[in-house]
Amino acid sequence: MAESLAVAIQMDPIETINIDADSTFVLGLEAEKRGHRLWHYLPRHLALSGGRVLAKARRLGLRREHGNHCTLGPWEEVDLATMDVVLMRQDPPFDMAYITATHILEHIHPRTLVVNDPASVRNAPEKLFVTHFPDLMPPTLITADRDQIMAFRREHGDIILKPLFGNGGAGVFLVRQDDMNLNALLELFTERSREPLVIQRYVPEVRKGDKRIILVDGEAMGAINRVPAEGEARSNMHVGGRPERTTLTEREREICRRIGPALRDRGLIFVGIDVIGGYLTEINVTSPTGLQEVARFEGVHLEAYIWDAIEARIGR
Repeated sequence: MAESLAVAIQMDPIETINIDADSTFVLGLEAEKRGHRLWHYLPRHLALSGGRVLAKARRLGLRREHGNHCTLGPWEEVDLATMDVVLMRQDPPFDMAYITATHILEHIHPRTLVVNDPASVRNAPEKLFVTHFPDLMPPTLITADRDQIMAFRREHGDIILKPLFGNGGAGVFLVRQDDMNLNALLELFTERSREPLVIQRYVPEVRKGDKRIILVDGEAMGAINRVPAEGEARSNMHVGGRPERTTLTEREREICRRIGPALRDRGLIFVGIDVIGGYLTEINVTSPTGLQEVARFEGVHLEAYIWDAIEARIGR
């Protein structure tokens, strides 16, 4: 076991999390189990001043007790360069505030180990990093050009339309080949954002589930299958997706073997990928989830392996 580490967790308010589902919660519990000391701060309390990266933070204690799961100490100004580890765990959206936080945290990394590596998080948004592995993906188009989108649907039939920097299944549409609403949807997206869209050929095997596979330092360590609710195209659990136990197919193991070295080399220690029908659809690096679901179905506590990887990097 490593010596006691000072660990700052950059995340959303910890007082309101669901302790039966939140992955950051079990990461914190595992850190305390190893004797590490925790601080908590909100992304908006991060500051860069005179070359120093500061945060208005509070000491944090955790326990698995509903309604009383955390103890927060008084506010203090913390120089994050004095921390051993910063866990960047705030939820997306991956917007300019998120990107700015990665730029600020780069000032201390890797002397203070930021997990995941902030430059790699910035350079590997979920729906773009995956495009470096086109042979593992379903046919995919990223564009804001209406003519190209129409041509893609004519070629591939049913398509999935989603915002490039969306999260949690928000704004994801299944557009059938004969659906007359595509133009209206494109108008709606264009009015809301200048960003390109992601258009993918619909993979009907999603009815059997969207598999979330968790990789730790580039190695596949566990998975759950998420089955969409009846009448729903999305498998995200907060929109009714049903988690179930699963095993990895040889195709899924091959996907993990292919992408694992790229994740490891980029300092992406905790990653969740999405696989549908043998196709890689997303590589989630910002604030992956699924640790507690894997523990429930497989009895494996992946947070321990994540901390093993963090401590090994610090030891090196």
